[in-house]
Parts: sequence; structure tokens; C-alpha cells
Amino acid sequence: MKTIYFAGGCFWGIQKFFDQFDGIISTIVGYANGEKKNPSYEEVCSDSGHAETVKVVYDESVMSTMELLRLFFMVIDPTSVNRQGGDTGIQYRTGIYYEDGSLLPEILDIMKEEQEKYDLPIVVEVKPLWNFFTAEEYHQKYLDKNPGGYCHISKALMKMGVK
Repeated sequence: MKTIYFAGGCFWGIQKFFDQFDGIISTIVGYANGEKKNPSYEEVCSDSGHAETVKVVYDESVMSTMELLRLFFMVIDPTSVNRQGGDTGIQYRTGIYYEDGSLLPEILDIMKEEQEKYDLPIVVEVKPLWNFFTAEEYHQKYLDKNPGGYCHISKALMKMGVK
């Protein structure tokens, strides 16, 4: 099993999107790479510096790291600063965070590959994970509990997996 962290705007949609694929062992939404320890959602929304992030644990024998990274880029605008869809603020920045440095070469490869598709620079953060705090329970699997909830990811993309 491997673990990677994705910040791609609102974490509700990113979690639901990844949950649909075989090879995904678990997902947890939380707050990453900010200064305050264990922030609340309200603090994150008040510029605590954290990004809404999804911890993705996956079986690389079923879903490769490169496949996972390509999926992530399908559901974000990598040229948008602190904004995805209707959500704006530093907590909605895009990022790929890692604890395992062996993931970095593939992350850098996908960044180069994706940059070739855009005239504007890609602004996705690529950084080691400094910290990750699990979000409040009501945020976990939010779109499963609230199917009509807002999401910047199209409904068609939420139905492309095999789970």
C-alpha cells in the first residue's frame, strides 16, 4: 500500500471521485500543510493556511501512482490559483503532497506532462507533507451522505470507476 495526498479544491468531491476506483483502499478528508495544529473547519476557512486535502491510500498493484496522478489532473484546473469551480480561498489551492520521497519522480513527470497541455503555468503545489489533520466527521464521505451537495467535479466523472 502507498499513500498520497491531493488538494484539489473542495475535498468532498475529490474524496468521492477517488472512492469509485478499484485499488483505492481508503480516503480521508482533512487539512494539510498549515501552521496551526488540529484546526477546525472554521479556522481553515479563515485563512489558517491549510489546504482541504484528501489522504488516499492505494494498492499500487491495482492502481499505479501514475494512473492516480492522471486521474487527479482530470478533475482540477491546474492553472487556477486558490480556486476550483465556485470555491475560492487559500484552502482551495491545488497540491500533491507526499510522505514517501520515492513518489516524487512520478509526481514531477506528471507535472511536466501536464504543463505541456497548457499555455499558462501550472500552479499545483508539489511538497512533502508537513502535517495532516483529519476533518470533522460530518465532512467524511459528505457527498455520499448529501448526494445533492455542491461539487466542482462533473457528475459524469463521478461515474467512471468500476466500484
